[in-house]
Amino acid sequence: MKIWKLFFLVMAVTLVNGCANSSALIRASSTSIRTDVFQELANGEIVPPGHADLRIAFSLKTHRPGVYSARDIHGTPDYRLLLNIDGQAIQLPGSLREENIEPRGLQDPEAGDGIRYRFTSRLRLRAGTHRVVIAMPADDIAEERVITLPEGSSNSLVLEPVYRTAPGKLRPGRGLSGGTTYSEGLRGFRMVLNGKPI
Repeated sequence: MKIWKLFFLVMAVTLVNGCANSSALIRASSTSIRTDVFQELANGEIVPPGHADLRIAFSLKTHRPGVYSARDIHGTPDYRLLLNIDGQAIQLPGSLREENIEPRGLQDPEAGDGIRYRFTSRLRLRAGTHRVVIAMPADDIAEERVITLPEGSSNSLVLEPVYRTAPGKLRPGRGLSGGTTYSEGLRGFRMVLNGKPI
């Protein structure tokens, strides 16, 4: 019995530490300390010498507004993506629409009635190595990566949502079962640069 208690204590400390790290990273990345790192582009222009373009795309689903509390910003235009590159920060608004998807398999994480967000931005920055922080402040989730963009290149950074697990149901002979679902909230996201996970 003592081993289980120790296991749960270690897991709880790990979760709290992960949340604290994300919160600190979000706070540090929310304010711009520079304004000369990137510029937003309206359309795809020819990349000038010494520069590179970076297109960022993230599509995810959340619950409707007001499901958990009146102050919850999920499902509203205030739900934003935070991007910070080398100290220059920007809060990206998403385009949102209502969505009700029928399940396409046994465990479709986006099946059901909710709000679909699409965050996109095209940036131009100097070619080379950059420190990138991407966060969803409302979910207290932040990821930091170092990326290298070759001169004259057009690059694509796609974020893939990782949803939380739904509470499991006890099934005879199978134990607990439960899948991930958008209705339980965002647990994190994967980052894919030019088709390769980073």
